[in-house]
Amino acid sequence: MPSLTTVTHQILHCTACPRLITHCRTVARDKKREFRDWDYWGKPVPGFGDPNARLLIVGLAPAAHGANRTGRMFTGDSSGNWLYDALHRYGFASQPASVSRDDGLTLTDCYITAAARCAPPGNKPSPAELSRCRPFLERELQLLRRVAVVLALGRIAHESWLRAAGWWGKLAAADRPGFAHASAAVLPDGIHLVASYHPSRQNTNTGRLTRRMWDDVFTEVKELLEQAMTGDGRR
Repeated sequence: MPSLTTVTHQILHCTACPRLITHCRTVARDKKREFRDWDYWGKPVPGFGDPNARLLIVGLAPAAHGANRTGRMFTGDSSGNWLYDALHRYGFASQPASVSRDDGLTLTDCYITAAARCAPPGNKPSPAELSRCRPFLERELQLLRRVAVVLALGRIAHESWLRAAGWWGKLAAADRPGFAHASAAVLPDGIHLVASYHPSRQNTNTGRLTRRMWDDVFTEVKELLEQAMTGDGRR
């Protein structure tokens, strides 16, 4: 029977998008001066976290000098600094910072994945690349059976989860949850979908996403998880 370990193996050996593979390897070879002593990961990045998680976080893609360097989602960049700090404060992460895949950080009741598994040029995967990568997210959703709340970081992650979960085609456009920061919707199967601006520097440095806005999102997530603790098995 397929497992998350199987999916991880498939992700690590994927070469379906030549443009992305070339970019990941080029960045890993040329490096950033700040990280010239690092041995970059330079390949697709798998999901990470608790296989029994009730919270699923979906991002866009690995950052060129973040997860493409460290090999773990949201690890080693400013977006990860925001994310893991919040996850620690709200009880999902064992420590408030994530700097490498062997730094001892563990997640409880939370799993982190992304719409694309390779770092894209300009942080912009093409629609075709997102489509080719989507089966990995679909397989993860099938295996993460206890998920009760999904936090989508950005519009692309929001749409990718809706497509991978099957709701994009099943729901009429008027009934599909639209993306808006701090919006929350309940899907027909009872899963809550929460949206947030991505904690990228483009958003955090400009004030489009503030610490208060970010904390409000995680407060909402915690409240929804508490509400989801019913007798339907999502405990």
